[in-house]
Amino acid sequence: MDINFSAEDLAFRDEVRDFFTTEFDASIAAELSGAQGTDYKGAIVAWQKKLHAKGWIAPGWPKEYGGTDWSSTQKFIYETERGLAGIPDVVPFGLKMVAPVIYTFGNEEQKARFLPRILESEDWWCQGYSEPGAGSDLAALNTTADYAGDNYIVNGRKIWTTFAQYADWIFCLVRTSKGMRKQQGISFLLIDMNTPGITVKPIVTIDGKHSLNEVLFEDVKVPTDNLIGEQDKGWTYAKALLAHERTGMAEVADSTRMLNSLKQRASVEVNGGNAMIDDPIFQMRLSDIEMELMALEYTELRVFASMAAGGMPGPESSLLKIKGTEISQSIHELQLQLASFYGGALPENLNADELGHDFAFEARGKYMYGRAATIYGGSNEVQRNVIAKAVLGL
Repeated sequence: MDINFSAEDLAFRDEVRDFFTTEFDASIAAELSGAQGTDYKGAIVAWQKKLHAKGWIAPGWPKEYGGTDWSSTQKFIYETERGLAGIPDVVPFGLKMVAPVIYTFGNEEQKARFLPRILESEDWWCQGYSEPGAGSDLAALNTTADYAGDNYIVNGRKIWTTFAQYADWIFCLVRTSKGMRKQQGISFLLIDMNTPGITVKPIVTIDGKHSLNEVLFEDVKVPTDNLIGEQDKGWTYAKALLAHERTGMAEVADSTRMLNSLKQRASVEVNGGNAMIDDPIFQMRLSDIEMELMALEYTELRVFASMAAGGMPGPESSLLKIKGTEISQSIHELQLQLASFYGGALPENLNADELGHDFAFEARGKYMYGRAATIYGGSNEVQRNVIAKAVLGL
């Protein structure tokens, strides 16, 4: 990939910037802030519908199914500008996870049934992968789907299911056959969340927010028409999905924006003292992160170049996931260090000060929630094993 943008690329970048500036208004931003009483689902759906009206909701999809037909360079520009502007990504479970599985491995009826509603944000999806005892070792899952004529009968439970409280559908890995290698005998099912026998239990995380859930299945009837591809071949589809998910976790632009904001905040003198940016240890940590972020950006560009040539994300996606999440955690740690003791106070006990109580409260929330970044999407320890096997041959 030529990293020197053409005149056409620069014109596209300006169009993206203008769209974000004019369409991502303050009311949507406020609702997506996550504050108590806000309508997160309504706000994200409203924003996604604006993207759909513009024709930009699914840059990664083939054009025949509603994609943009953008070049890899345009996709890179779009994601970079989105991250730098601080605009949240689309909810990935429908648009970036299950949809590629459906249009790649699903039948024509499934494509016609599900893809338009995903594009239009009419259906909200969640992911049924992890289970108690089967998170990093995903193939150890125990949720079963027994064949019963026109239906599968699903029993088991999934955990850490993001936004299941909002979801209309869940895509699930289930065990349909036993007595073989654990990666075999797994199938990929699409399940209506309104089906009798499904219970959603909230999991409130350490930052006090409810985004995660446990989902229980008790004799849930799922039509066999909702099976993607072949029975017992679901592990193949899951691997393709996870490769795309991990590639998107580098979030170079988002980390760049957070780092720039951190440097600006650290340049402010507090209570008549020196600015934190003048501290040599703080400077050294900033420089280390900047160098790692630059290296990650060029690695991401190489992956995009490979995909532009028709390739699929390989073990490089694991590398992007590892470094992307570790860099974001490092930035969160520096944010909390800058917030000092204000970052440990409850919001009702914070008073306006030179540092800014909003910054301190946000820093605490990002630090707490960000601890999970190196776990979700496949823990970083597992990703290192993937690299060891695929690249080093160990």
